[in-house]
Amino acid sequence: MYGLVGAALEVDLTKGEIRALEIPEAEWRRFLGGAGLAARMFFLSEDPGVDPLGPDNPLYLMTGPLAGSGVQGSSRFALCARSPLTGVWGESSCGGHFAPELKAAGFDAIVFRGASERPVYLLVEDGKAELADASDLWGLDTYQTVDAIGERMGEGRTPRVLCIGQAGENGVRFASACSDKHDFAGRCGMGAVMGAKRLKAVICRGTRKLELADPDGLKALRKHLTGRIRDSVPAASLHEMGTNSTMDLSMVTGDVPIKNYRVGEALEISAAIGGPTMTERFHVKAGACASCPIACKRVMKNDEEPWKMEQGPGPEYETVAAFGSMCENADAGSLLIINEWCNRYGLDTITCGCTVAFAIDCAEQGLLGPDELGGLDLGWGKAEAIAELVHRIARREGLGDLLADGSRAAARKIGKGAEALTAEIKGLEMPMHDPRGSHGLGLAYMMSNRGACHNAHLMHPVEQGMTTWEELGFAADYTGQSDDGKAEVVKLAEDFGVQCNSLCLCVFDMWTFESGDPLEALRCTCGWELSMDDYLRVGARTWLQKRALDNLMGVGVADDRLPAKVLIPLEDGAAAGSVPDGERLRREYYAARGLDERGWPLRAALEKVDLADVADRLEAFRPA
Repeated sequence: MYGLVGAALEVDLTKGEIRALEIPEAEWRRFLGGAGLAARMFFLSEDPGVDPLGPDNPLYLMTGPLAGSGVQGSSRFALCARSPLTGVWGESSCGGHFAPELKAAGFDAIVFRGASERPVYLLVEDGKAELADASDLWGLDTYQTVDAIGERMGEGRTPRVLCIGQAGENGVRFASACSDKHDFAGRCGMGAVMGAKRLKAVICRGTRKLELADPDGLKALRKHLTGRIRDSVPAASLHEMGTNSTMDLSMVTGDVPIKNYRVGEALEISAAIGGPTMTERFHVKAGACASCPIACKRVMKNDEEPWKMEQGPGPEYETVAAFGSMCENADAGSLLIINEWCNRYGLDTITCGCTVAFAIDCAEQGLLGPDELGGLDLGWGKAEAIAELVHRIARREGLGDLLADGSRAAARKIGKGAEALTAEIKGLEMPMHDPRGSHGLGLAYMMSNRGACHNAHLMHPVEQGMTTWEELGFAADYTGQSDDGKAEVVKLAEDFGVQCNSLCLCVFDMWTFESGDPLEALRCTCGWELSMDDYLRVGARTWLQKRALDNLMGVGVADDRLPAKVLIPLEDGAAAGSVPDGERLRREYYAARGLDERGWPLRAALEKVDLADVADRLEAFRPA
């Protein structure tokens, strides 16, 4: 098998047993890998009603077929399970160096089952794997864990580590998993799944070299892609200021959420926490994932009190907006420390920031009183209280215990109309892009299978004008604040873009690619010859397979909606007065995708992409 190692592991944590797992090459071809293949494997062998934090919920660690090939942006992997935050299909993507190292260690994928009685870690090295006691690592934060494992492994090739911090150990439902300090599988609570399994870490180290179908062709492709990236304005911006380079421009285009989606523009906040200011004040150097010349990571340092921070990973745009503009917090120094503690504890910064903003909103409106706040002076822009609440969430202390289950669960417990203050879809808090400024993105949020997501498709860069692939049917430009024609565009953006989470390909690199470049990468790496029609068909198949899982887990038409908060028109900013027509967008999308009035795939749509077995199961399960 070119590109793929052709080997996978199944780890039974209850019994402490490790065995070989066969994944047919045909299934890799049908779903490509990553989250798409994980969803198929879950569908074929698991109970969709499994307890997300129970031992029977499998955890899939999946690479993509391009990992280790050197193709730009191909260093990511997927971590998948039924989400403890949303209760539906959960998947998280992570970059860095772990995925190519796992292949070098001899495996394409690992499936974890059961739960250990004591903390353990899995060591994978040159085709061998063993479980070891991690009791001495339990209670350490992610940075401490990575350092301790590095010391334990001794000299030689640097081990790559995937681990959890105290948030995952404490069952925070949006706990993340950390890879080598700077990279995170953040969304959907995969760190909580690891914690419930008492799986502290996965370590890999290896020397295996991949066999490539066409090494010379791959070399030529990589040279071509390097040129595309070098000439890309978005890539240059990402390199100079990281993902936070978008803050200032996005503020004036109506993209940035402010004060829990209540305000349309706050230029003084973007000036204080945007890319230019953060770069000037704190930037030390850029960091990069394996085989990526964009190097969008930020390494930062702050020598100023009260938020002094030693050199380490700086916050991404999503983190800056979630704890900055969403909370009306213009204290840039505080954002470095808040990001640092989220990283160390292992907390998804999007869900955590949104949940903190929700709590501030509740406190302001009297839904949380002194007893619930526990002495916390929680309010808009109060950086000290925001930082303290992060600690309480990770430790499940007081109000933090309530918020550790996410904003949807917290709102249901609070009652008194608190659900109107949340900004979530299917239980997953929305990313930091306001759908009132981009209606197509709003529809993509509604239909994303893991809940609100800006990277489960390529609608965001297309609608924002950062890239386009006109030969596929995308127009050269779109009016963001319009519903017209968006349903068909979103479907196409999903069929083309969902592949990033199967190939485990970074969307930033994908923004610079020509539409046929992923197909050429598959040909040169794996020897798979796919036409564009084939590729889009795989995308539709993958989307529908995930949707079927969601249906089996309880998702229907009522879940495909925008939060009430973003259906209230803004009074200021570039998106003032603009509100997506969710009912129209959903109706037109269902027709384009082939879903019935309940939001379930029609048999014809499933059979069109060779998923007749999915249609059979849905028909047998579907309630009257």
